[in-house]
Formats: sequence, structure tokens, C-alpha cells
Amino acid sequence: MSDHAYQQCINPDCQATFAIDEVHIQCPTCDALLDIKYDWNRLPRPMWEIFEHRWMTKGEQNHGRLDFSGVWRFRELLPFYKNHDQIVSIGEGRTNLQDARRLAPVIGLKPGNLHLQYEGLNPTGSFKDNGMTAAFTHAKMVGADKVACASTGNTSASLAMFADMSGMTGIVFIGSGKIAYGKLSQALDYGARTLQISGDFDACLKRVRELTTQAPQLGVYLMNSVNPFRLEGQKSIMYRILEARNWVAPDWIIVPGGNLGNCSAFGKAFMELKELQLIDRIPRLAVIQAKGANPLYTLYTERGIRWNAGHWDKDAKDTLYNEYDRDNTKAKTIASAIEIGRPVNLPKALRALDFMNGVVRQVDDETILEHKALVGRYGFGCEPASAASVAGARLLLEEGIISPDDDVVCILTGHQLKDPDATVKYHTGIDVKSIQTEAPRTEPTGKLANPPIPVANDLAEIITALGGDPAQIQVLQQ
Repeated sequence: MSDHAYQQCINPDCQATFAIDEVHIQCPTCDALLDIKYDWNRLPRPMWEIFEHRWMTKGEQNHGRLDFSGVWRFRELLPFYKNHDQIVSIGEGRTNLQDARRLAPVIGLKPGNLHLQYEGLNPTGSFKDNGMTAAFTHAKMVGADKVACASTGNTSASLAMFADMSGMTGIVFIGSGKIAYGKLSQALDYGARTLQISGDFDACLKRVRELTTQAPQLGVYLMNSVNPFRLEGQKSIMYRILEARNWVAPDWIIVPGGNLGNCSAFGKAFMELKELQLIDRIPRLAVIQAKGANPLYTLYTERGIRWNAGHWDKDAKDTLYNEYDRDNTKAKTIASAIEIGRPVNLPKALRALDFMNGVVRQVDDETILEHKALVGRYGFGCEPASAASVAGARLLLEEGIISPDDDVVCILTGHQLKDPDATVKYHTGIDVKSIQTEAPRTEPTGKLANPPIPVANDLAEIITALGGDPAQIQVLQQ
């Protein structure tokens, strides 16, 4: 076991530990999730000034490749690797915290009090690259040459690029009709072996976990966020937010909730930062789920399940999932990135909510699409799941949970072009998937719909369409 890093079961009644170079999907002793833990007393003390210097020098120091990365620039805060040569990086994490001062008053905040952390600037267009760089680093440490994931889209794109860059075989499990084409195109283009399973994401994840545990002869390394090394990389999203805010935490971090890896990683990041005395206040956490894929909302907000020092009510979770099976309830939402009915990181999410005094809310698909359009109109384009965070901020403002004076950061998890079909349909009413068929087209109903204006190939009509007076043409021609 490494002197300073190890894996530990999160079950307080177990807490078994394992060497950092072992490969486990979950605790072999009790099946609970695993954490990556550090003995900080054996490590150089992390300091904000070091990270800031690396950012300002733009990767020009001895470890320029690592300093250029928005994940490994903070490597003292995720020091599970044994040497720098093991780190797999493609320049991930070069993202932006946008001051959305024009959008802020639209949702009820004062200008300057809303910031959008835009993870769509990552190489594959989503936050997943933050976690993949860490997980691929561990895969390299243990000598893996095949990696696999179940995906609704973003995970497959990120895995496929990192696998290609690392010389590993990438294997992707997707559900029938459950992936946005923009994301599927990436996995295919990067050369991943893509298996389309009859079922949804939860069915795919079940099968890929079976593949990695019951067919060890294939030597496949699991890359979904049940892998604790994925969450180590995703912690860096919080570090970059703090860095952009001069190391001052906001009042709120608001994030979409699907498989619950991000919120789990954020909670772990702040627990460690507090332990290291690098921050003096903890922001509150809000996890926003789609109404059609809302197990955390149901368990936490409606049924009152809490972390309870690790003794959370597993029977309540089993009861809910049995209800899903009985009623044949499947996750269904326009926000495909969070279309997940059985999130693997549920216990860690409960822990994060406990530590960060969190709340969980749900928003319907119509609300998600309206706020996706708002983000596009006043800031960056984003995929539908990202907009859930902004919709959740507005809902919490209306409820009085968030004050107009609060500092709020919403996480935008993915790029607008991840799901262009949803954008086109919102603005035009056209279902791109049926554009070559005789399927009926509907008029767009979105409040911010911006459909193209049909205009004849005639200057006078163009001027009229732009609100001008076509009579002015004659004056100019005389």
C-alpha cells in the first residue's frame, strides 16, 4: 500500500482499506462504495498560491503538460499516482466561470451574483473529461489495456477519446434509442467498440459491471463513476471555481443530478479542503433532477432519507426500486445526460448533501428546455441537462431558499452541440430524427423560440422582414 494514498470502504461499519494499485468496483467485503483517501500528514501541504502560479505561467514550468491541465494543475489535491509519467492528460479542465450578469435578474438574482461554470469547454465537450483523466491514470497504473462504460452519451465520448489517445481499447454500452446523436458521433469517430443493448442506461450499467467482474479473463477496466478515481478528477471543478473567485466559496453550488457523481465529488472536495484548512466556509449544495428521472428527489425530499453518519436507509432505496419494477417505471427525460433511474453514487450524494447542508429539487422537461434557451440567449449554449441547474436556481429563488443577494454558481455540464436535435426542435418544431419522413411538424411553443423566417429571394421582402421600409430602395437607386 502507498505511504499516503489508499482505497477505503465508505460503510462506517466496515471501512476496509485496499492498496491504491488494486482494482475494485466496490468494497469486496461488504459491497459498499469506495473512497480514495490520503494521509495528508505524509504529503507536502497544498497551497492556493502554487496552483495560481501554475495557471498564470500557462504550463511553462518543469511540468508544463500537467500545469496546462485544469485537473492536474491541482495535483497535490489528488495525489494517488506514484510518478508524473503515469498521468494521462489531454488538456482537460481549461474551463470558464462566466459572470452571467444579464441572466441573473431574469431568474431573480442581483447582477453579478450568478456565475455559470461552463464545462462544455473540455476537449470532448463535457465535464466527463475531468474524471476520465484521473481514471485513465489509474488504468495506466494497473496496466489495463481495455476500458468500458455504460453511457447516455457524454461518458462514451470522453472514454473513447481518452482510450484512443492512450492506446487502449474503448468499449461503450448504450441503450436502444437512449443517446443523443451528437454524443454517439463522438464515440464512433474516436473508434470505440459500441454495443447497443436492448434496454436503458441502468440495464447497460448492470451488464458492463457484470462484464468487468464476471469475465476477468477479458481484463476490462470499468470507467463509470462507480469507479472512485473518476470522482477524484471531478473534484477539480470545485478547485477551478474557487480559483476564479480568489479562493472564496460561493453561497450555493447547483448541479444537475443523474448518476450523482458530480455532487458526490464536490462534497468530497470540500470535506478535504476543510480538513486541510484551505477554506473557512462551505457552500450549500443543490442537486436538480429531471422530473422523469428523480430517484434522489423522491428519496431525499419526499421520503426524508438522510446520510445518517453512513447508516442511511437502504431498505427505502430498495422499496423505491421495487416500485419502479412493479410499475415498469423507466427514467425518461429530454435531458438524456441525467436520464438515470438507479444512480450508483446515491450513498456518496447523501453524504455530500449532509456535509454541504444541501437540498434536492426536480424540474420538468418543459422547464429544462426554457432555461436551456435562456442560457443560450444570455450566455453560453448548453446541453439540456446543464439547464436543469439554472432552472433549479430559479425554483429555489421562488421558494425563498435562495436569496437574491446570495452568490450562486450553476454547473453547465455539457456543450450545446452535444444535443443539437433538442435545440432545433425547440426553436423550429422540427423533429430532426424524422425530417426525412412524412411525420407532422408542429409550430414551436417555447417562450424564447427563434425560428428561421421564410423570405423570398427579393431585396424588398428582406428589408420588410428586417423591419425596414422597402420604399427606401427606390431612393437609393435614383
